Amino acid sequence: MKLFTIGFTKKSARRFFELLRSSGARRLVDVRLNNVSQLAGFAKKDDLAYFAKEVCGIDYLHVPALAPTQEMLDRYKKEGGDWLDYERQFLDLMRQRRIEEKISKEVVADGCLLCSEDKPHHCHRRLVAEYLKERWGDVDIVHLT
Repeated sequence: MKLFTIGFTKKSARRFFELLRSSGARRLVDVRLNNVSQLAGFAKKDDLAYFAKEVCGIDYLHVPALAPTQEMLDRYKKEGGDWLDYERQFLDLMRQRRIEEKISKEVVADGCLLCSEDKPHHCHRRLVAEYLKERWGDVDIVHLT
């Protein structure tokens, strides 16, 4: 299965939706904890669901089980935490949540994991994709940038 990832920061709506539409993804899987932030612009949950359907012809699904906790985010973002610590904590959280058992493959198969970071390097969407690939084995990860 293919598993795409995308971030909306530093992308215009035009660029974001062109990348998403041309990818062939069948659904947009929002892995953000907070999907209604004022900073999200066109990527607020209701607007995003509408645009995903109208512009790309795909469904939108919010899956907070694939998001970090607020405490983890605050330590990393607000308190200037270390990426490696954040990564380790988030990987532990996914293991504790057993996301590979609780999230069905059909939910993410040929879907696109959405988060805010413009690049996947320091974003939890990459960690989710890699974690699922390691557990499921048949996952081809494609980062849309």
